[in-house]
Amino acid sequence: MTQHLAAPAAPTTETRTDWWRDAVIYQVYPRSFADGNGDGMGDLEGIRSRLPYLRDLGVDAVWLSPFYASPQADAGYDVADYRAIDPMFGSLLDADAVIRDAHELGLRIIVDLVPNHSSDRHDWFRRALSEGPGSPLRERYHFRPGKGADGELPPNDWESIFGGPAWTRVPDGEWYLHLFAPEQPDFNWEHPAVQDEFRSILRFWLDMGVDGFRVDVAHGLVKQAGLPDIGRHDQLKLLGNDTMPFFDQDGVHEIYRSWRQVLEEYAGNELGPGGPSSEGRRRETGGRILVAEAWTPTVERAAQYVRPDEMHQAFNFQYLGTSWDAAELREVIDVSLAAMGPVGAPATWVLSNHDVTRHATRLANPPGLGTQLRTPGDRELGLRRARAATLLMLALPGSAYLYQGEELGLPDVTDLPDEVRQDPSFLR
Repeated sequence: MTQHLAAPAAPTTETRTDWWRDAVIYQVYPRSFADGNGDGMGDLEGIRSRLPYLRDLGVDAVWLSPFYASPQADAGYDVADYRAIDPMFGSLLDADAVIRDAHELGLRIIVDLVPNHSSDRHDWFRRALSEGPGSPLRERYHFRPGKGADGELPPNDWESIFGGPAWTRVPDGEWYLHLFAPEQPDFNWEHPAVQDEFRSILRFWLDMGVDGFRVDVAHGLVKQAGLPDIGRHDQLKLLGNDTMPFFDQDGVHEIYRSWRQVLEEYAGNELGPGGPSSEGRRRETGGRILVAEAWTPTVERAAQYVRPDEMHQAFNFQYLGTSWDAAELREVIDVSLAAMGPVGAPATWVLSNHDVTRHATRLANPPGLGTQLRTPGDRELGLRRARAATLLMLALPGSAYLYQGEELGLPDVTDLPDEVRQDPSFLR
């Protein structure tokens, strides 16, 4: 009997366009990751030199925290120029080299985008200040007259996430809104010029070859009409637990539908060694992504950011904040998967990032102390638990985020003397 075997299928050069559904994404905080020029500060050259290590680690993409031109009032989350690299990190040529080398190694690059606010050194804001009340540029931010007989009181009772009032008065008597530091004035996303500018910024970096954007404060762009008072102090206690007039407003979703349309204009990047026609090179026809940093009261609210015509992923902060308890972990995992299923989005899992104490340190301490700790705890216990927690996270369905050094079980450094600390949260 003659057996006829089918000819083997020709190898395909196509790869999945929905790679983000089960990707492992590695966060790099540029200033502390790798120093390429020996000045003691991490930079793009240093990141580029470590890309082979990240490839060998097995991650799918690298998320770069802000490297834009900035006075560094909030570690780069106060952007003065969204199309320029801060000289402390390098240049646009260095950014191009990082993106190009990453793609050659089969890695994707996701960059941080900060659309809720700019730096007070941004050209728009500087001109708005110099032109005075009535300037059209002031309409691109939230300038308001104050309350009181002489306008000496803030326009409303909103409090800054960083403490104190969310308003600062300028010499001509008007006030401007900043949900974070005074050096970070909030954009007015009702203004068409703001919307147009950020679509242009998206295209600038997509043309540079980035594979996606992690959107900072994605829940904060739209404020409730009229900027109403909240009516109580200690507003930080409400964050993530209640609806606030400046967070998680339904109007943000129209913005992200618009952004999704921009990304859909772009084909995916080619990954792998060699030129476009090289054998073995992987090709894509889609696959640029948006990732929401959206602090919402519930996982169900977070799921609204990843409906099919909006973003692709949203960080799961409920999981990050869960105690080291099997029943609690199981509950948040089940709830997360159930919430994402109806919108067709993957669940995401994260344990550490630049905003919270590393989980190797959190898990070294007693439960119930939150995510901001300065005590080392039992480091051996913390390392054992951190390894187990990361192993569990990587086994879950969906996409996982690793913070630089997590693969090594690094704890936070909790014993630095005050005189050498540079982190903005300490200096405030």
